Amino acid sequence: MREGTVNYMRAVQRGLAAVLCLPALYSSPTQAQAGWRPEKAVEIVVPTGAGGTNDVMARLIQQTLQAAKLVSVPVLVQNKAGGNQNLAPVYINQHKADPHYLLYSTATIFTNEIAGLSKQKYSELSAVALLLVDYTVVTVRNDSPIKSMRDLVARLKAEPAAVSFGLVSRGGPNHLAIAQAMRAAGIDPKTLKLVVFKTNAESSTAVVGGHIQAVVSSVSAALPQVEAGTTRMLGIAAPSRQPGKLAQVPTMREEGMNATGIPNWRGILGSAGITPAQVTFWSDALAKVVVTPEWKQQLDQNSVSSEFIPGEAFRKWLVEAYDDTRGVMTDLGLVPK
Repeated sequence: MREGTVNYMRAVQRGLAAVLCLPALYSSPTQAQAGWRPEKAVEIVVPTGAGGTNDVMARLIQQTLQAAKLVSVPVLVQNKAGGNQNLAPVYINQHKADPHYLLYSTATIFTNEIAGLSKQKYSELSAVALLLVDYTVVTVRNDSPIKSMRDLVARLKAEPAAVSFGLVSRGGPNHLAIAQAMRAAGIDPKTLKLVVFKTNAESSTAVVGGHIQAVVSSVSAALPQVEAGTTRMLGIAAPSRQPGKLAQVPTMREEGMNATGIPNWRGILGSAGITPAQVTFWSDALAKVVVTPEWKQQLDQNSVSSEFIPGEAFRKWLVEAYDDTRGVMTDLGLVPK
């Protein structure tokens, strides 16, 4: 396993340990001391389109915040898709120091910055909480003649233009995973035909319709079509075989490619300049969201790992995760000189 990926997962473990060492966080007097609560409608901003997995999770947060009366104001989900997921963080930072705007962030906020696709630095935003970690999978239509990652590599070597890959962002974690795998297999990742969609749901529809030959996405985004029997997974960019629904999906390493990718993390970021008390309010509220049966059921249904890390511990986790992502992108030649 690449040293950076090992450090990445260790960072997750350290973050979780930090939570366990702070048992008073969720009942601490910090929130009561400051007395801050949302005073107007709250927006949860999603960087991808409506109907995708990110949208579903953000709306589950919205529903839980309101149903459990964790807030007394309306909560809205706003989809700001486009610009390779750049529009959403830029929109958030147009509301500096306003805790009523929250970004449901993906790891693409790292990759856009590192690749020079965005001037928005992740560190300018306020770390609120890490929510979950996903992995990247490659899927094809169920009746595709490509039966494995080895078949995919052989097809690309024979006819590089024969396979189009659908994904939601260039330079994002899913792009990194397929680029890393192809490079390990002796294929120049710059030659891959990439088609960018607003959501993974759209890319899955395109592969089922025969418009593209493969989709590179998170596990959670791929599962609905796989379970419907219309697509199947060829391989997963994970350090080891995953349990449950993914038990029969080989890792890239098992398919002859030393590639584990960068896990697709999802977390909540606030705009620059919100106060520690405001961060604490939201991390406390989210801590209550992620222990609900509905949240756990959604993660289990999507074979996603719950990795809740709040506030300052999340900020430190982001620093290490960013460094590891930069390391992978540097290895792949995706960092501008």
